[in-house]
Amino acid sequence: MSIHTNDIKRITTHILQEMKYNNEKIAMLTGYDFSLAKIIDTAGIDIILVGDSASNVMAGHETTLPITLDQMIYHASSVVRAAQRALVVVDLPFGSYQGNSKEALSSAIRIMKESGAHSVKMEGGSEILESIERILSAGIPVMGHLGLTPQSIYKFGTYVVRAKEEEEAKKLLEDAKLLEDAGCFAIVLEKIPAHLATKVAKEVKIPIIGIGAGNGVDGQVLVLHDMLGITHEFSPRFLRRYNNLYEEIKGSVEAYIKDVKSLDFPNKKEQY
Repeated sequence: MSIHTNDIKRITTHILQEMKYNNEKIAMLTGYDFSLAKIIDTAGIDIILVGDSASNVMAGHETTLPITLDQMIYHASSVVRAAQRALVVVDLPFGSYQGNSKEALSSAIRIMKESGAHSVKMEGGSEILESIERILSAGIPVMGHLGLTPQSIYKFGTYVVRAKEEEEAKKLLEDAKLLEDAGCFAIVLEKIPAHLATKVAKEVKIPIIGIGAGNGVDGQVLVLHDMLGITHEFSPRFLRRYNNLYEEIKGSVEAYIKDVKSLDFPNKKEQY
């Protein structure tokens, strides 16, 4: 029987752990603004990730690197005001935690205090362990992120599948166990072989959320604008489009323009 009921006022990290224990899959989507976050929260989404992918889908940047901490706090605040039920996780943006654990803690505290979010997400394993531990020591929940880590795109040079080779796969599994031992409440695995993701999900006790990581994990996450078909240039294998809002919205705008130009809008019933 599902523990995911309408009686639950707020999804918590504890509930996510229970969902894994009970083999109930976790549904996660990104969110960046009040209006869309309200819709997906009402629909019953478990986790809303205020992703640094806002840099791409909201601001039009080529990578996630340019978005700032202040901008992440702005987006997170908008989502928190909409989310009555979902757990809200916020990406720590590039440059706000790497290499300086004190700065990492300061960044995480700002997100929690100024946006009202419930947790933060960080990309990396052993390289950022000190920052993760410092943030956790302050009582701030941390979600990890391994595999393809978009903030390191210039290091990788490409968005291809990660951890296909034995050495990298071994390190990923070690890092997942390291994050679990440190106290992370969940881990996102992005664009890695499905068999490896399944192995990680079986060998660690915390929830594993996949994106391009197969169905052997504990949940899935997609970028909302990709899933709804608002963006249309991006078509990786793992993406399932549940709508084609690009064409629907474009068609609606074209119809509006036509009605304005032809004096059909507003008609007598639409004026005072």
